[in-house]
Amino acid sequence: MRVNYSRQLSDLAAKLAEMCSRDELAIQLATQALLEGDLTLAEQVITDASTIDVIGEESEQRAFALLALQAPVAGDLRTVVSGIRISAELHRMGALATHIASTVRRRHPDPVLPGPAHDAFTDIGKIAVAIVAATRELLVTRNLDVIDHIWALENQMNDHHKRLFAMTMDPSWDYGVPAAVDVTLLGRFYERFADQAVDVSRRIEFLITGTMPDERGSEEFDG
Repeated sequence: MRVNYSRQLSDLAAKLAEMCSRDELAIQLATQALLEGDLTLAEQVITDASTIDVIGEESEQRAFALLALQAPVAGDLRTVVSGIRISAELHRMGALATHIASTVRRRHPDPVLPGPAHDAFTDIGKIAVAIVAATRELLVTRNLDVIDHIWALENQMNDHHKRLFAMTMDPSWDYGVPAAVDVTLLGRFYERFADQAVDVSRRIEFLITGTMPDERGSEEFDG
């Protein structure tokens, strides 16, 4: 019985890692679609979102079954409860990648990004891929040193987001209101993607240590 229980916990962890891998591919392809105006890639991201949904539902079902049937305690209870929350965060990350792809589809055949924003989103896309890759590494290895890297990447993303806002508000912006709205929303999607990755890292830290800081150096935990 205990062997089966351990296998169920391992299966839950594997599902979460798979969701993270699919989020990584989704944000990579969505960014490529955005930068290249590639409708085919955008459609692939939108179609593949259903797979992430299915894996997320399976993860939650496994976690709730463990709660109901195994009554886990201590570390195992943290694993199951954290798994439910992490699954929800990873699902949101996939949805944000889909929002980016949907913007490409909506504007096609016109490009979404005006000239000055193109280079900015090239860098932003790289940060998004890096932060979800680091999140997957943390999920798999439980190496807490990775968390600092995730937070550093989020800070980079926040800096880029502020620059995007300044760009669209600058008097020299002459690409019109619709383009400014698109750039602002896309920047927000990427910023939220990074925020969700940080939330996952915090929940993994709680899973490992039993405490989960809201910010570096704080030990508050909102549940």
